[in-house]
Amino acid sequence: MLTKQPFTVTLKEMERNLSAYLRRVQSGETLVVVENGKPMVEVKPTLASLAAPRPYALCAGEFSVPDDFDAPLPDDFIADFEGK
Repeated sequence: MLTKQPFTVTLKEMERNLSAYLRRVQSGETLVVVENGKPMVEVKPTLASLAAPRPYALCAGEFSVPDDFDAPLPDDFIADFEGK
C-alpha cells in the first residue's frame, strides 16, 4: 500500500539520475517531477508490483459457468459489437 509522502525532483535532476529514482518508485515511493516549480508528472509504482498475490478460488461456489461458456457468439451480436 502507498503510505509514504511523494518526493519531488526537478526534470533535470530526474534526467541525471533516472535509474536511481525509478528504483525508489519500484520500492513503493511516489515521485513528482516539477518543472519551473510546477508539478509536471507523478510517477507511481504499479498496483500489481505492490499487491500480494490474490488467493485462488475466492468465489468458489458463488456462481456456475454455463456449459456453452466458450461457444461462438451469434453473428448479429458480433455485428452489433463491431458497429456494423
